Amino acid sequence: MGKDELKQLSKNDLVRLVLSMQERLEALERKVARGRKDSSTSSKPPSSDIVKPPKARPTKGKKRKIGGQPGHERHEQTPIPPEDVDSHHEYSLVVCPCCNGSLRGSRREPRMRQQVDLVGRSVRVVERVFFASWCAHCRSHYYPELPSGLASGYFAPRMKALVAYFKGACHMTYSTIQKFLADVYRIPVSTGHLTNVVLDVGVALGVPYEELLAVLPDAPVLNVDETGHKDSGKKYWTWCFRAPDYAVFKIHPSRGACVLKEVLGEAFGGVLGADYYSAYRSYMGDDVLVQFCMAHLIRDVRYLTTLPDKVTKNYGRRVLEALKALFKIHHRREKMSPAHFLVRMEKAKEHLIKKALGAPPRKEAQNLAKRFKDHAASYFRFITMPGVEPTNNAAEQVIRHVVIDRRITQGTRGANGRRWSERIWTTMATCAAQGRSAFQLICQAIEAHVHGAAPPSLLPA
Repeated sequence: MGKDELKQLSKNDLVRLVLSMQERLEALERKVARGRKDSSTSSKPPSSDIVKPPKARPTKGKKRKIGGQPGHERHEQTPIPPEDVDSHHEYSLVVCPCCNGSLRGSRREPRMRQQVDLVGRSVRVVERVFFASWCAHCRSHYYPELPSGLASGYFAPRMKALVAYFKGACHMTYSTIQKFLADVYRIPVSTGHLTNVVLDVGVALGVPYEELLAVLPDAPVLNVDETGHKDSGKKYWTWCFRAPDYAVFKIHPSRGACVLKEVLGEAFGGVLGADYYSAYRSYMGDDVLVQFCMAHLIRDVRYLTTLPDKVTKNYGRRVLEALKALFKIHHRREKMSPAHFLVRMEKAKEHLIKKALGAPPRKEAQNLAKRFKDHAASYFRFITMPGVEPTNNAAEQVIRHVVIDRRITQGTRGANGRRWSERIWTTMATCAAQGRSAFQLICQAIEAHVHGAAPPSLLPA
């Protein structure tokens, strides 16, 4: 619109034009704010921040040095226990290195230095030759059978476990495993054989996996999260069910509440920790108790403080201050009596709910207020229920291994690959939670599978 046209407009027309332009400007500013979302103001993963320019660092103040900081706990190499030491040597002085005088024993603690070395190839190649025999009566050649108790195949059980560990725990591709075995151990192996080894290990881990899957509905507290998964170009979802001392992974084509009903049943009897995704809200209904993640809530509130609208921004700041006050009390829990802690947390909770419900008539603010209106109780179960955490970090930390594996391996190719992934991820996460060796458990599972024995259990003791 030109200047001459503007001059011909009436006062009321000019007011309407300004209001219209202001609405368009606010809409564009909201769109820009949504485009600037990062891991601190949304549920986006931290890895998505790398495409954005780094935040400007303050120029004032002394730059922090690399390494340990003053006041931080000292971390040193953990010594190898005596039962795992192959060779032990002791050294002592006969004469003083300074004056050549005689020495006597001291009560000071001796200094110990341990050294780990790779000895030779560190693998054993066993060759067994079976001679043929001719039966004149049957008119046929016969070969002796493999002695009982020995595993067949190119790789023995522990080598199979090593390949499985490389693939499942170290995110190594088949070509990388081939290169490692050839360069370090001088062992040639085909891709097809490595694939068969991995699938065999997946079968061996089947019973321990199914045992954990069966006990999930009985868990008193369970954190759940999900992430994308690719299978031959098709979209799947990896679900993670995390109990305090074990974790179970399930790859499913759906991201809906049907997966929760399939795995946990229609009415889960414990407390389900999760984010505010619609599948969990649909599943909770009237019977399932849920603890929504407070970390996700804090990020959503921070997003409000980045919006251009001052009213919404001030509302977000008020709610954020109330959240900080609540967690300031939560972090000082050990310094209070249980009764005093509950009283102060209840007051902080009521203050937070009051601030959240007092939302201005803005879309983003009203959306946040509706959360508290509909599900306020599901944000604060951690206050009164032992064992329930305010965040969903337990599941999110375990699922990071899956996200890294997805980026390196680009997913799976078929049902066998999905089944292998579910079982090896479950084994790795559960052994870590229980302080067990995943490699040793895989070895035991393969040995049991070869000899038809009972497999090791992943159930918590």
